Amino acid sequence: MTEDIPETYDPERIEPRWQDDWLEESVYAYEDTGATDYVIDTPPPYPTGNLHIGNALGWCYMDFLARFQRMQGKDVRYPQGWDCHGLPTEVKVEEQQDIHRTEVPRDEFRQMCIDHTEDQIDAMKAQMNRLGFSLDWDHEYRTMDPEYWGKTQRSFVEMADGGYVYRDEHPVNWCPRCQTAIADAEVENEERAGTLYYITFPGVDNDDIEIATTRPELLAATAGVAVHPDDERYADRVGETFEVPPVGQAVELVADEEVDPDFGTGAVMISTFGDKQDVDWWARYDLELRPVFTEDGHLNDLAGEFEGLSIQEAKEQIPTALDEEGYLNDSEPTDQSVGVCWRCDTPIEILSTDQWFVEVRQDEILEYAEEVEWIPAHMYARLEEWTEGMDWDWVISRQRVFATPIPAWECNSCGHWEIAEIDELPVEPTDTEPAVGACPECGAGDWTGETDVMDTWMDSSISAMHVAGWPDADFEPVALREQGHDIIRTWAFYTLLRTAALEEQRPWDTALINGMVFGPDGHKMSKSRGNVVSPDEAVEEHSADAFRQAMAIGGQPGSDVQFQWKEVKSASRFLTKLWNIFRFSSGHFDERTPEIEAPAYRDADTWIRSRLASVTEEVEGAMADHRFDTALRTLREFVWNEVADDYVELVKGRLYTGRPGERNAARATLYEVLSASVRMLAPFSPFIAEEIWHHLPGTEGSVHRASWPEVDVRDEEAEAVGELIAEGARQVRAWKSDQGIALNEKLERVELYFDEEPPRGVDSYDLSETVNAPIRMETGRPDVELVPTGVDPDEAQIGPEFRNDAGAVIEALEAADPQAIQAQKDSGEPIELDLGESVVELDPEMVAVEAEYRTEAGEEAAVLDASFGTIIVVP
Repeated sequence: MTEDIPETYDPERIEPRWQDDWLEESVYAYEDTGATDYVIDTPPPYPTGNLHIGNALGWCYMDFLARFQRMQGKDVRYPQGWDCHGLPTEVKVEEQQDIHRTEVPRDEFRQMCIDHTEDQIDAMKAQMNRLGFSLDWDHEYRTMDPEYWGKTQRSFVEMADGGYVYRDEHPVNWCPRCQTAIADAEVENEERAGTLYYITFPGVDNDDIEIATTRPELLAATAGVAVHPDDERYADRVGETFEVPPVGQAVELVADEEVDPDFGTGAVMISTFGDKQDVDWWARYDLELRPVFTEDGHLNDLAGEFEGLSIQEAKEQIPTALDEEGYLNDSEPTDQSVGVCWRCDTPIEILSTDQWFVEVRQDEILEYAEEVEWIPAHMYARLEEWTEGMDWDWVISRQRVFATPIPAWECNSCGHWEIAEIDELPVEPTDTEPAVGACPECGAGDWTGETDVMDTWMDSSISAMHVAGWPDADFEPVALREQGHDIIRTWAFYTLLRTAALEEQRPWDTALINGMVFGPDGHKMSKSRGNVVSPDEAVEEHSADAFRQAMAIGGQPGSDVQFQWKEVKSASRFLTKLWNIFRFSSGHFDERTPEIEAPAYRDADTWIRSRLASVTEEVEGAMADHRFDTALRTLREFVWNEVADDYVELVKGRLYTGRPGERNAARATLYEVLSASVRMLAPFSPFIAEEIWHHLPGTEGSVHRASWPEVDVRDEEAEAVGELIAEGARQVRAWKSDQGIALNEKLERVELYFDEEPPRGVDSYDLSETVNAPIRMETGRPDVELVPTGVDPDEAQIGPEFRNDAGAVIEALEAADPQAIQAQKDSGEPIELDLGESVVELDPEMVAVEAEYRTEAGEEAAVLDASFGTIIVVP
């Protein structure tokens, strides 16, 4: 059957062909057969146009499971979504079109964003198909489609009805560059170098006070000064009043236990707002609100002469002015943790603005999070820590354009906010009037649609409900959520919050968490380091199948993975090895091979079939436990070592010259082993698995619609006996190779001596054929003797020692009786050597004695150590 099978494994030919075939045949489309559903809440990535290697790791994990669960007989729904909205797209479109979003109509700018996003999605879809991900494109979704944002809006409306959504003026994280509110989860903390300034606040009818701050640009926003109540430096001074330079507003000193007395002077200014602590103090002591920053990051009129400066300019110019006026006492460098926008790395500010919020009910979120199986288990602690540390509710409104509209209108007469009814959705409130007509509060009919849009996490946090068919179908938790540990605080947290609020259920049964992928040098991938590797690069160099295996072998879920080219190369070599096994085996298959009845199995057949049963069980268990590295290693070692190196070599004799019954047993066994191995490999390397499957006789359809192999022939005795045979063949073949003897050269005989009696009789037929020698087997130790056969002088030592006599010494040694020389060496004394005219003494280290094993009959033999005992080879 090998005439139409290429001689070499060629992924450049195989992989594109199967990509197209799977799409044309809808091989991975969800089909409701009545079996158990296995639904995957696939990450909807932001469409960057490029699937980076960290993305690829997560999708590989999902794909391994999707393919495995299909083979387990489940109806797998593995859709792909796209989290389309967001600031990066708006900025990219502005750059490409050389415009600002405010310079074109809102709907026109949105369409530009949609067109750009479509192009990015097309590029990423091509990558996903190239990597062999078995996605169900019939269930693809885009969060920018009105159908989807109708669902997002519905979730907003239902949560508003449930008391979770409200609108209020409240301090929020604000990015001056993006000019929008952002949630806590979108703030990254960075260690940056700063300056600590020591500034005098003049007393009002009392002594001055010196405060320390890293934020001089917030002096005009200062509404109070705080010290620790136990700080003796400020005993009896609480309640005193001071003027704050450079503006001169009067503020009062308060005592609060949250103050760190070891920071600076122990006296800190309370600015509205420098950080969340300022917000707490502002509310606790009912201080004046002094918002000094504009939304675009400049100082306003409260800053007096510094009005109009950017925050950075103010940070530089105000200390200079204070120094000139005598208020700046000292300054020193310091390290500080700065909260920055995770999109643009701009330091965030805290502004008090009108926004929409979702209430964070921590106990409710954790109740359902505890029901989820977290893999690895400690990832739950990350979710718990983040949830318990939430200080503020989730601000969900954004001052952008390309996002899901907030379905609400404000009454122009009384300020009442009307939220849409469900049957109005999807709706763009800037284009339509609310269905309610007149305002229910004042009866007016003049409305302004909300221009703020929703945080993109409002879209993606209903992904589990969407893929489960919500709201048309009753929601049941889906089987799997796979995601990176870096977005536990966002995607995992928000999804748990939303399903708890909307459905009072956990979103998924299992949360499988992947780590980061580091570069080949062990560091985080970055262009500056030059250690970035793209999935496309690995595929072009070796193959998608090899890349996928490298991702599996790299480590366990939850752990960070170091990308290693050697793993990709190793996988590529394995695929070539598998192809060669398959091609050799196919030469012995025909259309009747799968139907061979009652083969006359020999020990080697029974051994490999029992090993196959063990491996099938081990791989299945590892896959079910999400230990992909263990599953793949187990399979590869079995195929390479036991099948290729041992079994195939053992049965070659039978396949070529054996009697029909013996030959059929080998053919049937090879077929069974190949068929099962290819199916177990299919989740990891789907392309080569499909190619081999279609060449195997008796197969139908795609291997990815086949069942997981069931091999119920476990026989521990057969495995033990088979390993004896395999090891015997392995050892003798290795000895022949070391001796430069052709592997097919005939030997006088081979004797196997077992330290312990084998569990049952050993069938030596295949061993005899493989080593081309009669086989004898005994229990006990062999009767062989190591006999000295020659003397080997060390000329490098003898020459310098004996100089002119060196030639005579060497000649005498070569003529000496090897046994006599060995006896002298064994004595530990110098070797005495008669040169005729004189006797010389040699250091024993100057002479080596060659020896050979001899059988009881005096035959030359080789003695090989084996795990079961000893192997005697008589050439």
